[in-house]
Amino acid sequence: MNVSIAVFASGRESQIIELISSIQQNEYGIDITPDQQPDLKSIPAFYQAGSGNFWVALADNEVVGTIALKDIGNGMAALRKMFVAPAWRGDALGVARALLETLLAWARSKGLSTIYLGTTAQFLAAQRFYEKNGVRQVPKEALPASFPVMAVDSRFYIYELTD
Repeated sequence: MNVSIAVFASGRESQIIELISSIQQNEYGIDITPDQQPDLKSIPAFYQAGSGNFWVALADNEVVGTIALKDIGNGMAALRKMFVAPAWRGDALGVARALLETLLAWARSKGLSTIYLGTTAQFLAAQRFYEKNGVRQVPKEALPASFPVMAVDSRFYIYELTD
């Protein structure tokens, strides 16, 4: 089945919230609700401002993955909300890679220089994926003041964009 990457469009919020919440709560046991993530209810205002954006991976018009880029100023952005449904994970399917490549192409087109991200200690596969794709771990102290640290984040990364 083919997967396409599309810019967020209104009307997909419930699918996005269901995908992300299911992975956070059921798969990783993270005690966070959709109400504690107001960004998911205001994607255009929160993510699609400045050089930011939000993308979904679609299979048969169903959201099977998400990734977001939050503009944090000074040529920097935060990678947020990268989630892929369990059935759509793995190198063979390439959904995560397609989402990341879409985000990086967008960031380069907007002239961004640096992307930061935070993740939880439980997301081991995500950490391996990021590291395999050129993202380096940094201490929390290395983050810019404008980076939106989430309460559940304990590992932080940087991706430096080069031409």
